[in-house]
Amino acid sequence: MKKFINDPDAVVREALAGMAAAHPELRVDLDEQIIVRADAPRPGKVGLVSGGGSGHEPLHGGFVGLGMLDAACPGEIFTSPVPDQILAATRAVDGGAGVLHIVKNYTGDVMNFEMAAEDAETPIESVLVDDDVAVDGSTWTAGRRGTGATLLVEKIAGALAEQGAALAEVAAVARDVNERSASFAIALTAGTTPAAGKPGFDLPEDEIEVGVGIHGEPGRAREQLRPARDLAARIVEPILTAKPLAPGSEVIVLVNGLGGTPLLELYLMFSEVSRLLADAGVRVARSLVGNYVTSLDMAGMSLTVCRADERILRLWDAPVRTPGLRWGA
Repeated sequence: MKKFINDPDAVVREALAGMAAAHPELRVDLDEQIIVRADAPRPGKVGLVSGGGSGHEPLHGGFVGLGMLDAACPGEIFTSPVPDQILAATRAVDGGAGVLHIVKNYTGDVMNFEMAAEDAETPIESVLVDDDVAVDGSTWTAGRRGTGATLLVEKIAGALAEQGAALAEVAAVARDVNERSASFAIALTAGTTPAAGKPGFDLPEDEIEVGVGIHGEPGRAREQLRPARDLAARIVEPILTAKPLAPGSEVIVLVNGLGGTPLLELYLMFSEVSRLLADAGVRVARSLVGNYVTSLDMAGMSLTVCRADERILRLWDAPVRTPGLRWGA
């Protein structure tokens, strides 16, 4: 293992210290291990809080700022944040209008956000993100996992909250975006956690993991490596099966790298995906290509497709200014 680390047990805390130094527009509390907008709480504004294990950067801390999250709670590598973290973040962004918790569908995340919500002194709405159509529940999952659509939920709900919408309305649009979205991932290699010092699973040079999770959880199958055009078809088919799109539909498409895939390859895959969607009569109205919801240094990619309408696109286009996403501001 070759990594830029000092101590595997301190890597998250030291990375947060670096984030604080790089982004003075954020407040990074190293004791509570939370990242908060410098101007939070905003009186009368619904606060948005999300979080999960570290190792998925820029998710979630990189999406704190204008037009997205008000706070994020990074747990240890691939480990859920604890209830005290989540509660501290909730209190830090409570401007009197309530707080929305955006929770990826993993057992630890769900349990710890629920415990924090029970102790909160402000109205809480929780939205579960479960967009991964590679699985519906198995030994490894409790239903569909939360993956790439988390970014879309945070961006679109964050835009509405920035405009002053009430908590119920912000929660409703977050749930709507999740329901409109489907994701599917393929891994070429496993990621390596600093503590383990070796890849999370063995994958022969000529094989891929189809439907992999962002923590290295197994997916649907292990298959032979094939040309990009065939892999794109392998990803698009289950998405369109799970969430059918009528000809003429408009979509937001996220081609997301899992941490170790060059942009050259991600853009190539976007070309193949957009061709397949066009063949199905679906128009890509907005797109995003890059590393946004990663799995440390895993080579691979995920595809997220969200059925859009005029309101969804307007909120997507609204100004955003975070370390990981910015436009229009």
